[in-house]
Amino acid sequence: MTAPVSFLGRVQRDRAAGRVTALDIGARRLTERRLAAAAEYPAMEQMRDAARAIRLDVLANLDRYLGRFADAVERTGGHVFWAADGDEANDHIARLAVDRGVRTAVKSKSMVTEEIELNAALAAAGVDVTETDLGEFIVQLSGDRPSHIIAPVLHRTRHEIGELFADELGVGYTDDPVRLNAIARRHLRGIFLNADMGISGANFGVAETGGVCLVTNEGNGRLTTTAPRIHVAVMGMERLVPTMADLAVMLEVLARSATGQRMSVYTNIVTGPRRPGDPDGPDEVHVVILDNGRSEVLGGDAAEILACIRCGACLNVCPVYRASGGHAYDSVYSGPVGAVLTPSLDGLADHADLPHASSLCGACKEACPVRIDIPEMLLTLRAEVAAVGLAPDWLRRGVRLYAEAATRPGLWRALLATGGLLGRARSSWLDSLPLHGAGWTDHRQFPPPATRSFHQRWKERTRGA
Repeated sequence: MTAPVSFLGRVQRDRAAGRVTALDIGARRLTERRLAAAAEYPAMEQMRDAARAIRLDVLANLDRYLGRFADAVERTGGHVFWAADGDEANDHIARLAVDRGVRTAVKSKSMVTEEIELNAALAAAGVDVTETDLGEFIVQLSGDRPSHIIAPVLHRTRHEIGELFADELGVGYTDDPVRLNAIARRHLRGIFLNADMGISGANFGVAETGGVCLVTNEGNGRLTTTAPRIHVAVMGMERLVPTMADLAVMLEVLARSATGQRMSVYTNIVTGPRRPGDPDGPDEVHVVILDNGRSEVLGGDAAEILACIRCGACLNVCPVYRASGGHAYDSVYSGPVGAVLTPSLDGLADHADLPHASSLCGACKEACPVRIDIPEMLLTLRAEVAAVGLAPDWLRRGVRLYAEAATRPGLWRALLATGGLLGRARSSWLDSLPLHGAGWTDHRQFPPPATRSFHQRWKERTRGA
């Protein structure tokens, strides 16, 4: 057997072949860090089991935990608003801003506020909103969209960011990450100190204490929740843990699965407004608990997807995501989790293609810290797509042709041999494909057919064993 190729070895090999992207490099690196962090932590598998049990218990008893959490928030002096959908959440936060005379707001990273398009609603109310997570700041500055759940600009290189900062911030060009961070820090510091409102998401809400836990690797989360006089936390209704002990379990698996760290650099728990004698903190804390379709998902076959803790591990191992990128999903939630969550929240009619954006290899389930069975839910959604007639005709015909070939061994072997001949005739990647294949090659290259089939490679391997 040959020795496994290291990450850097694979990158060098793929770069030489012209097949590597910034997103692919970043996703592979995060995967290797996750595997290394899990390998050094003997209790990782037991913690995954415990984390899964906690999340499923929350979903099974969500009404009880939500009531307990809301009561605890109010006991600590906070305010709770229940939002049935994004419009209600946006209207409430915009009214709050207008009533309090808010002119500027800072935001820490939050997928749920991306989901409801909060920034646009606040801009319409006359509030200037600045994203303060470095990745989200770059996205906002460039007019881009996030491409990854935890690393919004995983698809961009440091050279591109250097050019962006030079153009938009009026600084000298540099592609040194340390200097780029310093430029962003200097630009944002005054904005933090003058902001009237800080807006955050919530990695977890703790039902027993009413605390909102924020997990970041930048100090922006702490500044967002302590410097402005008003803090608004927007939380998907499913993002709860029952107790502080349960939160400790979730934190053990979250950072290791997301970035390969034992613990994120900043893990903050915000519990109510500033108390007498506190040196800092907001005068008001408002927690907006968002449904936005989650109640319907909870009652359906895809309910388990609400156990997701947004670590991004499934994106990093997904061969489809790494090849297509987050923007191809046309959704805030990309990758395997988005292929289930987006059509479940928004309906299949506009997202019938997403359940098919998977090879069903099962890598996402293997990587998930709470063992969500994403492949099974994708199959269920595919069946629903077919049942309601949303699958395109070309796909239905293609599946029928595939079934004919796959059930005829002689025809299958002949097609594989033909593919091998084509692969030997064209070793470089393909720039254009006909018909529906053009939807791929309009935006990226397509690999040529393999010169040897899996069966051929397996026979050669077993003969040499």
